[in-house]
Amino acid sequence: MTFSTYLAEGPCVGLRPYRLADGAEFTARARESRELHRPWLFPPATIDEYEPYAVRLTAAEADGGRTGFLVCELATGAIAGFVNINNIVRGAFQCGALGYGAFAHAAGRGLLGEALDLVLGHAFGELGLHRLEANIQPGNAASIALVKGRGFRLEGLSPDFLYVDGAWRDHERWAVTAAAAA
Repeated sequence: MTFSTYLAEGPCVGLRPYRLADGAEFTARARESRELHRPWLFPPATIDEYEPYAVRLTAAEADGGRTGFLVCELATGAIAGFVNINNIVRGAFQCGALGYGAFAHAAGRGLLGEALDLVLGHAFGELGLHRLEANIQPGNAASIALVKGRGFRLEGLSPDFLYVDGAWRDHERWAVTAAAAA
């Protein structure tokens, strides 16, 4: 089944908002992808986890604090991953923090890179942001390669930055500005 109203489309993927009706597919993909995601990422794997997560990412658009996108394959409509912009700060900062993940069936096919390009265009265009950050654990080579390929630059190391998988973890701070992404 394909979804007819994408917010943005590339050659292979489209971006669309989260819907409660996506819970079964999203959580099944998350469970199938545990080995790929661990220890870096823990997307909702049950409907009880997915529903408040999806509501936060869609309802929050109204207050500007975050927004999220499902990455769907154009050929089938299947959910290939997700990209969220969290902690959006307006005023003089105009910045947000990215969170993203590909699902195992779509990993290594360039779909998340295409989706991230679309999100950058949306963030620096319609959302009017100036800067996006991605905080990545140093051992997550695939995620580092993904942002480097989009023009992000390494700005430093943040020790004990985020609580992930039961411990405070160091993260590299990668960022790109609207001018650098253009």
